[in-house]
Amino acid sequence: MIPWEKMTGNGYKSGKMKPAVRMDQSWLMRYLRAAALSRSIVLTFIVGLLSLLLLGWWVAVKPDEIAMKTTPNGRADDIGGPDPVIELPRPVSVTTTLPRLKYEPKVLVFAETQYSPLGRDIVTVLEAVRKKFRVELGGKNVPVLTSEDRGKFSLIVFENVDKYFKMDKWNRDLLDRYCREYHVGIIGFPPLLEHTLIGATVPNMQMLMHTNVQLQDYTVNVASPVLHLTKGGQSLEGVLPGDDWTVFVPKHETYEIVAWALLSSPLNSTPSANSTQLPTVVLDTGKLDGVRRVFFGQSLKFWLHKMLFLDAMGYLINGGHQLMPLTRYILIDVDDIFVGRKGTRMNISDVQAMISTMMRWRKTVAGFRFNLGFSGKYFHAGFEEENKGDDLLLANASKFWWFCHMWGHSQPHLFNASTDVIIREMQLNYQFAKENGIPTNSGYVISPHHSGVYPVHEPLYDAWRRIWNAQVTSTEEYPHFKPMHIHRGFIYRDIRVLPRQTCGLYTHTIFLESYPGGKERLERNILGGDLFMTFLYNPINIYMTHLSNYANDRLALYTFENLFQFIGKWTNLELRSAPPLEMAKLYFHMFPGDVDPVWHNPCDDKRHMQIWASSKSCERLPKFLVVGPQKTGTTALYSFLSMHPAIRSNYHNPETFEEVQFFSGKNYHKGLDWYMNFFPLPDNSSAQYLFEKSATYFDGELVPVRAFSLIPRASIIVIVIDPVRRAYSWYQHMRAHGDRTARQHSFLDVISASRDSPLPLRNLRNRCLKPGEYAVHIEKWLDHYPANQLLILDGDELRRSPVSVMHKVQRFLKIKPFIDYTDLLRYDAKKGFYCQVVNGESNRCLGRSKGRRYPPMDAEAEKFLQHYYQPYNVALHKVLTRLNQPVPLPRWLQADLH
Repeated sequence: MIPWEKMTGNGYKSGKMKPAVRMDQSWLMRYLRAAALSRSIVLTFIVGLLSLLLLGWWVAVKPDEIAMKTTPNGRADDIGGPDPVIELPRPVSVTTTLPRLKYEPKVLVFAETQYSPLGRDIVTVLEAVRKKFRVELGGKNVPVLTSEDRGKFSLIVFENVDKYFKMDKWNRDLLDRYCREYHVGIIGFPPLLEHTLIGATVPNMQMLMHTNVQLQDYTVNVASPVLHLTKGGQSLEGVLPGDDWTVFVPKHETYEIVAWALLSSPLNSTPSANSTQLPTVVLDTGKLDGVRRVFFGQSLKFWLHKMLFLDAMGYLINGGHQLMPLTRYILIDVDDIFVGRKGTRMNISDVQAMISTMMRWRKTVAGFRFNLGFSGKYFHAGFEEENKGDDLLLANASKFWWFCHMWGHSQPHLFNASTDVIIREMQLNYQFAKENGIPTNSGYVISPHHSGVYPVHEPLYDAWRRIWNAQVTSTEEYPHFKPMHIHRGFIYRDIRVLPRQTCGLYTHTIFLESYPGGKERLERNILGGDLFMTFLYNPINIYMTHLSNYANDRLALYTFENLFQFIGKWTNLELRSAPPLEMAKLYFHMFPGDVDPVWHNPCDDKRHMQIWASSKSCERLPKFLVVGPQKTGTTALYSFLSMHPAIRSNYHNPETFEEVQFFSGKNYHKGLDWYMNFFPLPDNSSAQYLFEKSATYFDGELVPVRAFSLIPRASIIVIVIDPVRRAYSWYQHMRAHGDRTARQHSFLDVISASRDSPLPLRNLRNRCLKPGEYAVHIEKWLDHYPANQLLILDGDELRRSPVSVMHKVQRFLKIKPFIDYTDLLRYDAKKGFYCQVVNGESNRCLGRSKGRRYPPMDAEAEKFLQHYYQPYNVALHKVLTRLNQPVPLPRWLQADLH
């Protein structure tokens, strides 16, 4: 550490056979005739065999013409998803290769419990670096992974590696085979043992280990191929934290040492180990059994292991290092320039120290400048020396970047203010900047206390554009202030909102001796702590500091000086800086998936409630969703639900009738206020179960995460029918509505369209086929919502016996009062389905488009679809069995599996 006191700143031939004994001619003629017949049989057999081989070659060797087409990087083509493309002339062959279910690869984590510290640390790292993952808890058996799971997982992590070491042989062989065939690596952390093991043999690994030992003097092997972020050859002297270390003793050339340490206390049973370098992290290169693994001898509470864990992930996941760049951009905002109580502001020497430090940092952080945010109302509001400090800042204005904060700094009334009120505040600050030579063209602005940036306050965005031509802002409130590792950016109203981080310094943090937790806590934050890890996780870093952190003990200069030196010693990172607009371009180039905001429930965050308009209420959000898919009976369910006195649906959307379609389309960008206006204000006299039905939600790629972010406690209802029938129904639905593509092409033409087909034909094909890939979409919902919040209904049962289904739905929702639908629904023979009973006499049925009877499906098309959906139906059976719903399984699914 730099003393704070000194701080200034990747055979036989036919016809040639001779008999062994003399034979008479008649026998010979009979023999020749028999031989000719035999040759014919043999030739026929050979031709047949060659035909089979040719067919096999055609199927297996020419996947681009028969099976699924993919782009060079292995992703599905522009048809969308893992769809087989058939280009053979009719009759269509139904013996082509089965389509393979495609998944976005995840890291599979085996954690002991949901509360285990190491398990939580692993998840934190994965979230921070945006790696998708699935957690299996220790109480469950390790699932058997087979070829059907190809593409599901890119890496397997064991919180307790003993769980892997001691698997039964059959399961272990299956897991290792999966890892070999699909290039999946394994990371294991030390076994959770209360007793100590000395020289214990690791089963089937040709390796020994000692557990629960204390170590010192940690060294990273400069020659290890695992290293990427971590700089090799560095040593950490002194006793390492914890006395529960595990060290490994390799007995095979497959192992390479990544890091080692020395014993700080002797091992009585193994004196030879007491003076040797003991491996604390080892790489298994796979020479023994073809599986690559990295074993850690300590948890992630040791900061170096967090870096090595990132490197191990990058090494084991193909292309992982390329996904973890070595360049880090940093922007340090200094809020509240000209703001502060007398005696806490920057004086002349403080400003000089800031400038000299900035110029020195530019040698190691390319292009660095401090970014100053000013509030002109408080200019010259300090002591004389502090006022001179204000003047010196203005005299050196060209050396800094500048941004508008607000004319007055702390103004809670702006949270609910109109555009005109906010504009007046901004105009005052803009005029102050013009009068004092402060640049006004940075395009970067910050709101006081980040109010209105998120949750969004529309008038603030309007005023920013009109006065400052704002293009970029930042906030630490999206999605929440804590935890910091999930801070993200988004774009709204053409303004790029970047994630902002804190560095542990706040307005009141001005003296080292009064730092919360003392000097040791600040140094822990810098030297491998939260500040260092935040910097490590994020390629783009914007840090919030305050004017007062550069006066008094100059803690901001002290903090970042030591951070930069620590980064230089232990990492291979290259540091750069850039103006905010360039930082924004870089951020959204690196993370294009962050462009669209994800709205969260403000009422789940006290800080958000403080900066949200008091006139708004989260009670206007739905308690459950009917998510589809289309043509499965969602409209019927919607009408039945609306009959319940305690259930209220959304207001109709003029464009999409009863469906809001908020989470699945362009409406999402209209914001949370737009969505909430489709629901009635809460009725204090009775509990209302608000809901909406949008059948486009089920297979929407982003819908599950969007819905869970806003309404995480909502119940989700899905309806499934035979996907073959659903696909045909959608085609006929489009024909009935005058769709030109559906009218011009047969159903078989549509579902067998190729990647070279016109775009409208491909789009119709997708809407026919993709929603019926039920298992893939249900798994995406289960990635976010717990299983007990998901109800899967059999659409055929809803049609046959809606009363029993509605009773099932009420029990699932735990709704009160419980309504008996027996007298509310009646079968209408003319319509062919159940309708609502009106006044105990007449029926009120759905419109003419519901229950329409279609001509029989073409036999070839039906065979095509049965073949297409076979693997998806197998996967659906697994999902429904795991969830134990619906009970019994749908009849069509049972028939298909048989």
